[in-house]
Amino acid sequence: MKAGTERRLTVALAGNPNVGKSTLFNALTGLRQHTGNWPGKTVGVASGTVVRQGIRYTLVDLPGTYALSGGSEDEQIAAEYIASGGADWTVAVCDGSSLERSLILALQIRALTPNLIVCVNLMDEASRRGISVDGRQLSEMLGVPVVLTAAGKKQGLGRLLSVLSESKERTAASPLPLGDAVAEAERIAAACVTKSPNSGEAWQRKLDRLLVSRECGIPILLALLFFLVWLTVWGANAPSALLERLFDLGYGCLSAWMLPLPWWLRGLLLDGVYATATRVICVMLPPMAIFFPLFTILEDVGYLPRMAFLLDGCMRRCGGCGKQALTMCMGLGCNAVGVTGCRIIDSPRERLLAILTNAMVPCNGRFPTLILLAGLFFPGGAAPIAALCVVLGVLGAMAVSGALSRTVLRHAQSSFLMEMPPFRKPRIAQILTRSLLDRTLHISLRALKVAAPAGALLWLISNTQAMSAAVQLLDPVARTLGMNGVILLAFLLSLPANELLIPVILMALTGAGSLGAVSGDTQVLLLEAGWTVKTAVCTMLFTLFHWPCATTLMTIHAETKSLKKTAAAVFLPTAVGIALCLMANLILP
Repeated sequence: MKAGTERRLTVALAGNPNVGKSTLFNALTGLRQHTGNWPGKTVGVASGTVVRQGIRYTLVDLPGTYALSGGSEDEQIAAEYIASGGADWTVAVCDGSSLERSLILALQIRALTPNLIVCVNLMDEASRRGISVDGRQLSEMLGVPVVLTAAGKKQGLGRLLSVLSESKERTAASPLPLGDAVAEAERIAAACVTKSPNSGEAWQRKLDRLLVSRECGIPILLALLFFLVWLTVWGANAPSALLERLFDLGYGCLSAWMLPLPWWLRGLLLDGVYATATRVICVMLPPMAIFFPLFTILEDVGYLPRMAFLLDGCMRRCGGCGKQALTMCMGLGCNAVGVTGCRIIDSPRERLLAILTNAMVPCNGRFPTLILLAGLFFPGGAAPIAALCVVLGVLGAMAVSGALSRTVLRHAQSSFLMEMPPFRKPRIAQILTRSLLDRTLHISLRALKVAAPAGALLWLISNTQAMSAAVQLLDPVARTLGMNGVILLAFLLSLPANELLIPVILMALTGAGSLGAVSGDTQVLLLEAGWTVKTAVCTMLFTLFHWPCATTLMTIHAETKSLKKTAAAVFLPTAVGIALCLMANLILP
């Protein structure tokens, strides 16, 4: 077929959360649309194309919704797009292992557009659970074409495209009240679905009761989070050291190559930009490369919705919702990722609460500082003190959320609706793609955009009189907070990445011209500089509660599109940190 004569079809994909709609979209288009085994992952409208047998299909991935009543932003987006006629066909993606629930939405879509095709997805999972769906009878009862697929295994995709290309336009159906949709859905599912006695639902119910119970669920949750954090910190040591050695070799090669350059330009590029940027990568990349695959496994098997349900009551008392707890856990890996994860929260008010307080949860960039200082000044207590810091950060986030929800963000709380998906085997390839490319690499590249110019500034400050002048200027303020001018300046200069705090402090204490030139025993250097237990405690408190790193600030602004809200995200944790440091300075000897 000649170019420009191909047939074009626009196809909207609609369905409940967690029915594999985005997986189907990815399988057809080849795009890395973010998918996950918990509701609410798709909160915008993504589009992609696929060409097959001379037909160009433009697929539009609508937000996952349970109904089209317009109660939430997602429902409004989906309903308005379907009703507008912007798509030639709407594909209602249903869950083959839970067909009755999915059919409620499909019947509502049938009332909005006559051009409907039902795709019963996750048939591989349904088969494992002893569930079968009679597609032919389902098609007759609904009066629309029905295709059975397993998008994760790319089964039935060709059949779906063929049905789309062959289907003819139909007349519109009569509007269907929600109550009637529920009663029809029940009748249709009963006629078309067959379950074997050993469908596996019994053990899932037992496991659900265990994971969401107050007696067992909370200890299991705490144990899992402790394991994730411990493994991240412990496992990152070796790859961080390896990266540092590799970058040192690169430093030597670049140094020889840059010998003809003036000393100041060589120092600016090598000891400033290169040393700082590579230091950020060494300390930031390995922890994220460990934490996010592990966290994504919990997401993929279906544990995270149970965690949200378990913590919903606690978060509601603070004006938030259970989904905020998920974003706080994501913040343990990286606050920027936690902020991005706030998209899953339906209520704009609750979403803003989560965004403004996520940086109070210590990310992996702050763990090295907390663990180092705890180990140096509290021998034998590094692990419990680091765990206590995590608890303190979470409590701080919850307290500030509660205060905001009762003052400037006062509003009626939204209803919490989150379906418990079935437990599934983790999909390793997709887990690695999502965690390493969509999260780890994306955030690392964003951090480098800030680290490179910040490194140049750091070199300029450390190789002129500006550092000593800044220390003297900040020292009176820092002393009231239980710290000193060097520490406070280090907090300001470590804006590109929290991991830089201790290296910058040591650079200032030793007079080194760059991060790579720092040498000496850390404990000896700190003690010689007059550090006490009070200094360590106040520094740890301010490490927990201060302005977000530059990467997180860029993400907050990208999510909120507001300088005022970004400024609020700077002010809130910093105000908490100042208050706590003032109290600690007054109380501690």
